[in-house]
Order: sequence, then structure tokens, then C-alpha cells
Amino acid sequence: QGQLVESGGGLVQVGGSLRLSCAAPGSISTFSAMGWYRQAPGKQREWVATITSGGRTTYAESVKGRFTITRDNDKNTVYLQMNSLKPEDTAVYSCYADRLPRRSWGQGTQVTVSS
Repeated sequence: QGQLVESGGGLVQVGGSLRLSCAAPGSISTFSAMGWYRQAPGKQREWVATITSGGRTTYAESVKGRFTITRDNDKNTVYLQMNSLKPEDTAVYSCYADRLPRRSWGQGTQVTVSS
């Protein structure tokens, strides 16, 4: 835990955009999948998006059409582009990486959407 480092969070107004980054200490090509979860205050952690080593992406229904997950193997980084942000997107966003059977996590980055 803590091997992944997220950045890019912050305060944004409703309808705005943010791009989160998740940097790994080494090659991300060895991870079978990487992705993002989020947790809002008083709520359970919620899966947001996943990208596989083959580039296949999946999204939670709540973010589909607004968020885009991508990966840059040369930079060992996965990104989460978040557009049309809503107050309900406010949460701590954490990235993960799977090298089965192990899952690594980052520390998280706060995203706050103000109305």
C-alpha cells in the first residue's frame, strides 16, 4: 500500500473538470488492471472505473459519459479525466493496481465539487 501516488485533486465548481493522475514506481504494463475507487463522507467506497492491460475500459453507471480512464505506459501513469462534475462526485479518489493476487493502493486525493 502506498506505492501508487495520486495527484490532481482539488476544488472545482459544478460543471467543471479535473484530471487525476496515478503514478506507479515502475512499469504499469505488468499490472493486469488499474483503476479508481472513491469514497464520500459517510458512504461506502464506490468503484469508479477500470482499465485493463489490454486497454479495455469499464465505468460505473454514475460516471459513464463524463469520466474517461486512460493509461500511458511510457509514463507509468493512469489518468482519470473527469468532466461535467457534480456535487455528488465529491469524494476521496484512490487508485489501485492489480498484480494478482495482490492489489496495491494509493493514499487518495480529495475532489470537492462546489455548487
